[in-house]
Amino acid sequence: MANLPGVYRATMKDGTEYFRSNITLRNKHISLGSFPTMELAHKAYLEAGKAFRSDIGLDDYNQDCVLPYNKFVSILNLRDNDIYFKTPIYLHRKYFSYYLSPDVILYFDADDLFYYSNHSIMKRGNHLFVADYGMQVNILSRYGIREHAVRGRDYYFANGNPYDFRYGNVIIINRYHGVSRYTDKGRDIYKVKIHINGDYIVGRYDTEDEAAIAYNKAVDILKKNGFKKSFPENYPESLSPSKYASIYSSLKISEKIMNLKPED
Repeated sequence: MANLPGVYRATMKDGTEYFRSNITLRNKHISLGSFPTMELAHKAYLEAGKAFRSDIGLDDYNQDCVLPYNKFVSILNLRDNDIYFKTPIYLHRKYFSYYLSPDVILYFDADDLFYYSNHSIMKRGNHLFVADYGMQVNILSRYGIREHAVRGRDYYFANGNPYDFRYGNVIIINRYHGVSRYTDKGRDIYKVKIHINGDYIVGRYDTEDEAAIAYNKAVDILKKNGFKKSFPENYPESLSPSKYASIYSSLKISEKIMNLKPED
């Protein structure tokens, strides 16, 4: 049986036959995916051609389509913006959309285009991450948001959309491990806690940098006292080594932390 247009036969290692679909648009050779039957592979080819030639929009994708959704988005972007991305990106004037699914649309500033055109975003529960150098990297880390930060406490989205990652929309409240900010009589106070079989108060400080360093100092004290737990570390990058050392030596730490032993 002759192959239908856009369809190529292939064989798995176990001898099972399957069918690949490809299309060439604006001299760009695009792989549309693998399918169990020739008919489905050909249908994907036809859908890709239709999306490119017509006025179909991003909202026209439906459950009857066999063309993978990421390919659908990429083809529409090629049609409208004359550039093809392997990831499901659609360009706008000053930003771009990244379509994880018809219902999950992420927004990024144009500055992030190179990165996300080369890194596929994955979603597990409420976590969004990319594979980078063999590791799963939470995309929030690009904003300086730490791994276990809590939305609403440590950061928030200015317009309320948790999928809008444009830099002006991601507001960081607490950048450092163990540090939380609160207001007392109109003045910002930074409270530091550390977790050792429960939360212990390290102290309260006037600046965020002091609080971040106080957490580090508490970790050093606990390790000196015999604790083997692996604690994260804060990195106030704006401080010179000498300024860091000066603040570190002057900070007062809770007596409870100073005297805490592993057997307590």
